[in-house]
Amino acid sequence: MTRFSPRTAPLRRAGGLAATALLLAAGPLTVAAAAPARAADPVFTLGGPAETALHPYAEGGGAPKRSTAGITVTNPADEGYEGGFTLTFDLTGVAGIADVAFDPGPGVECATKGTRSAVCTGDTLAPGLSTVTGLLLGAAKGSEQGASGTIRVTGEASGATSTPHAAPLTPLTPLTPFTPFTTRVTVGGPDLVMRKLPFDHEPTPGQKQQAPITFANRGSRDADGVVLTLRYSRGLDIPQRYSNCAYTTDETWTTARCSVEGAFEAGATYTLAAPLTLEATTRAYRDLFVYGIQEAGTVPRAASAARSERGSGAVLRAVPLTKAVAARGVDLEPGDNEQEAEFRTANTADFVAYGDEASGAAGATVAVRLGFHNDGPAWIGRIRSGGSVAAVDFTVPQGATVTSAPKGCRGVTAEGAYREDRKTPAPRYVCPAPTTVRDGGGLDLSFGLRIDKALIGAAGRVTVRGPGLEEAGLPFDPKPGNNTARVVLNGQSGGGPSPSPAPPAKGGPGAGSGKTPSAAPGTSGTGAPGTTGRGGGSLASTGSPAALTASVTAIAALTTGLALFAAARRRRKA
Repeated sequence: MTRFSPRTAPLRRAGGLAATALLLAAGPLTVAAAAPARAADPVFTLGGPAETALHPYAEGGGAPKRSTAGITVTNPADEGYEGGFTLTFDLTGVAGIADVAFDPGPGVECATKGTRSAVCTGDTLAPGLSTVTGLLLGAAKGSEQGASGTIRVTGEASGATSTPHAAPLTPLTPLTPFTPFTTRVTVGGPDLVMRKLPFDHEPTPGQKQQAPITFANRGSRDADGVVLTLRYSRGLDIPQRYSNCAYTTDETWTTARCSVEGAFEAGATYTLAAPLTLEATTRAYRDLFVYGIQEAGTVPRAASAARSERGSGAVLRAVPLTKAVAARGVDLEPGDNEQEAEFRTANTADFVAYGDEASGAAGATVAVRLGFHNDGPAWIGRIRSGGSVAAVDFTVPQGATVTSAPKGCRGVTAEGAYREDRKTPAPRYVCPAPTTVRDGGGLDLSFGLRIDKALIGAAGRVTVRGPGLEEAGLPFDPKPGNNTARVVLNGQSGGGPSPSPAPPAKGGPGAGSGKTPSAAPGTSGTGAPGTTGRGGGSLASTGSPAALTASVTAIAALTTGLALFAAARRRRKA
């Protein structure tokens, strides 16, 4: 028996000069790179808070206050990992500083080995970031204010590697390490607490409210400078632009990070020298205002900091409301550093559906645009739940079949019910809108339709409605009559009745709508070669010059081959 190796087996010869000639006429061959024998194993990374502050030990007795630090593992794979893993905690660095207990997650067991180490074991890790265990940390008896130490966490699991660029075929040891993690523990620290403000949570458009931001330091140490963070959604505005604040704006949020200098003493309460003004703009509907305080130097640099702009107004300052009653870090209770206010403004947004029209003979494929745009005045967002604000419901015209649909659109039955078959074209499609739709934004979609029967004036229905059939209405929309439009194929008199309203022009209404489902490859919002549509395009063509040249070359090669074959046959007969 002859053995073949993929690297040493000879190529089989292709017989016949005519076959070789035809292969050459067909153009150059593209050889795909061989896929690796298997993908690299996932890189598990340990993580958690870089530093945790502890309430000082209570000498007078009573239950000690504990701080919690969650230890996480990141599994970069799309699927969960199943196999034994072990995390080892080196506690020698916090001996005499902190007492450590464990709050393990589901399927995880933890056990301490004296006061110097502990071990947690488990069998599975979900994809992405998950918390394996919480560290319950309390200041040890006799620990001093400002004392600090570190806890080092390492891990190992079967089949996991901590080397991200390991060769796919490198043999793995039975147990390979995770990327380790170290967290610092410090006794004492500031405890900045943001006071909740008594807003009117049902304002009217244009209404302004004062926001006298007030916070206290209830910790055991002073805070050396603070950073005030203000985040407000698109329907809100703070007209003041302070020179010690950096402002960043995106589709949904405006974020201001204000650096306020000074020593903010433990036991003292502070407020702004002049209150902020929070305004519900003409586009307000459902909005959030988030305001928080942190010690300077503990706020991680945001990825959007490079795009931020400094204000040009006065300097934002904080002044004491009450003086300190205790002596002079990491925050002891980070959960109370921030407050948020939700506003429900009485306002409306007009979602207007639009369709398209196209013409073609039986067998032709056309591209049509459809969707909706928001004529305002309000923007609409579900920023708390993250759900879609609306959906576009498209019923395909009679005599046509969908050849391409935007990503995210799902085929349903003609009645709008769930359809298990996701491969064959559907008679109806539902396309979810994004979580937020700005005033002047919307959702633009492109479908490819094959005309099976050239019916005059075949019309499909386009409806913008609620995100589910059970919530089909749009409670914010005052004009439900324009929530429906049509897609018309082969209308009379060069296109038939107009599927009013018209789709938005490029760069006009509909732009900036957030995450819009993209058109499928080969389609676009402006029509495609071989189609007609209001967005552009041309009548079905017979092919491009390059395609015509290739066809002529192939025919010539085939003719030459047949002629050579006939001549050879005549010679054999002779």
